[in-house]
Amino acid sequence: MTESTYTVTGMACGHCAESVTEELERIVGVAAVTVDVDSGTVVVTGDRDLETADVRAAVEEAGYELMTEDT
Repeated sequence: MTESTYTVTGMACGHCAESVTEELERIVGVAAVTVDVDSGTVVVTGDRDLETADVRAAVEEAGYELMTEDT
């Protein structure tokens, strides 16, 4: 299992966390998602390394923005 931590901006409540979790869980290989709204972090556990583009697409589908080193 792999674990990756991402920073997501725009989340403010439990509903935000649920939306992000729901979209990320649709990515093939994702086993678990843990969202900390207060810190803006999302930890994704999966059976393989995830493509950042896939994570970004899921977060944007939920209505938020994935922050990376180049954004």
